Amino acid sequence: MRRRRCVVTGAGSGIGAAVATSFREDGEEVLGVDLAGADIDADLAGQSGREAAVAEIATRYDAVDVIVACAGSARPVPETVSVNFFGVVRLLEGLLPRLWRAERPRVVVITSVAAVHRALRSVVEACLTGDEHAAVTEARRAVDTGKAAGIYTSSKQALARWVRRSAPTSQWAGNGVTLNAVGPGVVLTPMIEDQWRDPVGRKALTEQVPMPLTGEPVDVGQIVRAVRFLAAPDNEAITGQCLYVDAGADATLRTDSCW
Repeated sequence: MRRRRCVVTGAGSGIGAAVATSFREDGEEVLGVDLAGADIDADLAGQSGREAAVAEIATRYDAVDVIVACAGSARPVPETVSVNFFGVVRLLEGLLPRLWRAERPRVVVITSVAAVHRALRSVVEACLTGDEHAAVTEARRAVDTGKAAGIYTSSKQALARWVRRSAPTSQWAGNGVTLNAVGPGVVLTPMIEDQWRDPVGRKALTEQVPMPLTGEPVDVGQIVRAVRFLAAPDNEAITGQCLYVDAGADATLRTDSCW
């Protein structure tokens, strides 16, 4: 069986680096994308960076078997919407023709358990209509009105909802492409290590993200295993799903209200 051709964004650190390493250790071909120091250096916060990444990937792979979109930011600034939502969606849309050429194409995006928290409706709606300018404008308004903390949540909720909307469509399911998400809880990645080590920060995190199963952050290896499960070639029936790997946070926060 030939090696699969995999694209991993955010491959320079954290979950993305762990996912890329896992694929490589299994003998898969991997193109890592990140701001710097990756196989492809690109800033997915802007359209020019996204287009450059798509073009470079297209020169190396005529078909793409797997895409895992891990690139993201937790900063409470308007640009986070551009990275977390549009940086993912535009890249995936640009690579769809390459996915269609693969035998069993698989896509996994990294959302977050933060997606189940209350979001800024105007930001989410602008994202889902595909209007990046409006989404960033609404995020900037959130900063100006003291609601910047909702930007990250909104970007991740919009992404989770986009997965649900897009997965069963003719472009995705109709072409045999599975599209799923993994929603990590608290994971000790560079984005949150300092906060977890600070007692005040730790208390705030555990209040926002309860972890009744372990009381501790999720090991990044658990996230990788979830990604690999959804990205496996023999996953022939799961699409449009968000698998929360969060030590029980989603079940605690939403209980059975999601039905």
